[in-house]
Amino acid sequence: MRLARYLPLLLLPALVLAADKPKGAKPAPAAIIAKLGWLAGHWRMEKAGRVIDEQWMAPAGGVMLGMARTVAKGRELEHEFTQIREGPGGELFYIAQPSGQKEAAFKLQSLTDTEVVFENKEHDFPQVIGYRLQPDGTVLAYIEGPGPDGTTKRIEFPYQRVK
Repeated sequence: MRLARYLPLLLLPALVLAADKPKGAKPAPAAIIAKLGWLAGHWRMEKAGRVIDEQWMAPAGGVMLGMARTVAKGRELEHEFTQIREGPGGELFYIAQPSGQKEAAFKLQSLTDTEVVFENKEHDFPQVIGYRLQPDGTVLAYIEGPGPDGTTKRIEFPYQRVK
């Protein structure tokens, strides 16, 4: 019988929380950015005397922060600050600011467990940015868009994970 005396106190927190929830409210959907956890980490490509390092923080708070740097002959040639960010309604955007240029945003076009593709048809080049997790654990990053002759130009970055 003593427990019955304390039952209202035990139920009070649940009643307060239930009162704060609007009627008919649906639970928040799981953040889709969490599906990109495989991209987090340090990635590197070495080719023709150039080293490209790209790093991504793990998804948290609706954002992944990234940065990239290209080095050749001991000198930085270019760099880029990037974000993959949840926008209004949970949509994902890739936001890039390369080597001090104007920021550009690309909207999510497709997302699977192993690939993400963003697109901005209004941007000059690239218009498509993608990342694909390969079966061997490497990542193939790529950019696509119109080349000078009007045909689609694609540049690939086969990245190895840096431990």
